[in-house]
Amino acid sequence: MELEAFVAVAEELHFGRAAARLHRGQPTVSDAIRRLESSLGGRLFHRTSRRVSLTGLGEALLPDAHATLAQLRRFQQRGRSLAAGNGGLTTLVVGHAEYTDHQLLLRCLPQLRDRFPGVTIVPEAMPTTAQVTALRAGTIGLSIGWATGDVTGVRAQVLSTERFMALVPAAHPLAGRAELSASELSTTDLLTWPHQINSGLCDRLLTAFHIGGADLHIIRTADSVHAIAAHVAAGTGIGITVESALVHEPPGLRVIPLTGPSTTVDQVVLTPAEPSDTATALRELLLDASALIP
Repeated sequence: MELEAFVAVAEELHFGRAAARLHRGQPTVSDAIRRLESSLGGRLFHRTSRRVSLTGLGEALLPDAHATLAQLRRFQQRGRSLAAGNGGLTTLVVGHAEYTDHQLLLRCLPQLRDRFPGVTIVPEAMPTTAQVTALRAGTIGLSIGWATGDVTGVRAQVLSTERFMALVPAAHPLAGRAELSASELSTTDLLTWPHQINSGLCDRLLTAFHIGGADLHIIRTADSVHAIAAHVAAGTGIGITVESALVHEPPGLRVIPLTGPSTTVDQVVLTPAEPSDTATALRELLLDASALIP
């Protein structure tokens, strides 16, 4: 419970939303965090009456928490298979980051299942940093995430290069633009993904604004593009996402690509140095499918 509470609060940055996500009471989640902090000997979160943020210790331990939970789920899946008399079955845990192209994965998994009917495939949502940790530890076999500089011991291959996109209310003065530069969004109230979920995306976006001599003013984060779109529709600000996360243009909003240096980011498939046959097959399916996308 403690690790689940830590991950939920770290991703929501709100104890009430984390409790609702876990279907627990807020006092139960708060107690779990306190027990974990006590066992570690340090604070995981900065708490004020207005906001919750990760401490340095929390930032450092979040990838390990994701990897540990993935290993636990793999253990449970393996245990259920053995208990059911399916000891010969193997499991492939597939990590995928939020905002990545889930349609690509959905197209390839049925083909993999047909090719390896004896393998149990377990999709697992996790940030790219946690994917790298889990791949090195062997708790997942393959993952889809965002380009990051820290991939020692892990092989990364580009699936697609994605443009950053702005979500703008249809009545906004910028809604008629064909493209937007970072400087045109300087000091604008922006909504985007949490840094702890996709640090590579945040760092790339920050670089784009710095190069453009602009200020990146993020007032709210959300862990799904649907949540960002809802806040934009409510008039909270302008949303920033990536192209593949948008299956279609949300009603009442305009989707406008960002232009300028560092306004693209690579979506990558990650595998360990020596992937399994199943992971290798899925990697090739993903690469082949991505090559067919115009």
